[in-house]
Amino acid sequence: MDRLGYTAMSAAARSMMSLQVQANNLANVNTPGFRADLEAAEAATVAGYGYDSRHLAVVKDNGVDMRPGTLMATGRALDVAIQGQGLLAVAVDGGEAYTRHGALEVDAELRLTVNGRPLMGENGPIILPEYDSINIGSDGVISVKPRGDFAILEVGRIKLVEVPAGDLVKRPDGLLATRNGEPAEPSDTVVLASRHLESSNVSAIEQLVSTMSLNRLFEAQVKMMKAAEDLSTAGNRMIRGG
Repeated sequence: MDRLGYTAMSAAARSMMSLQVQANNLANVNTPGFRADLEAAEAATVAGYGYDSRHLAVVKDNGVDMRPGTLMATGRALDVAIQGQGLLAVAVDGGEAYTRHGALEVDAELRLTVNGRPLMGENGPIILPEYDSINIGSDGVISVKPRGDFAILEVGRIKLVEVPAGDLVKRPDGLLATRNGEPAEPSDTVVLASRHLESSNVSAIEQLVSTMSLNRLFEAQVKMMKAAEDLSTAGNRMIRGG
């Protein structure tokens, strides 16, 4: 009975962790460029004498679903979406992190930013001159028409990288990073779509179906724990002769 109760408890705890992942995915179904989390766990033995048959489900680093989302035309010159695979590089904590969110902004220092973080070019953060118009090419080259001028000036190229999904981890802030913590090398094969944004790749229907399935599993596991308790109580009553 003890073994049955322990197994049911471990399974219920795992279901709760899975529900948290699904809930976070659903909460970001409308977040541009969001990559869905893929849950992962492994069995770990419980330390201590007499617990050789006991195991726990231990959460591993969740994987990241890198399937592309749908491109949405916005007409905004500072919006970019990645076609196919690839990532934009942004500066964080003295290093780099990566994102598919391409709603760029210009801050007070004329730096291109993503959610307040400097967008990285191939030679560092991209700083713009005062300009009247801006264009971002499919290769990431940024061209502006300086204020009061008629010439077109190239001011930098966005650092675009391509990293296999298995080499990426999601940071607590939602950005992606390489597993080894090293900056990724620029890629010449990543293609941008200017004046577009990419939708989240979360399927609301898939997540809702998975959530309902997990809820049913959790209910079954709670019933198993109750059954284990009832069996234990009945066994104790028999031993006492009551």
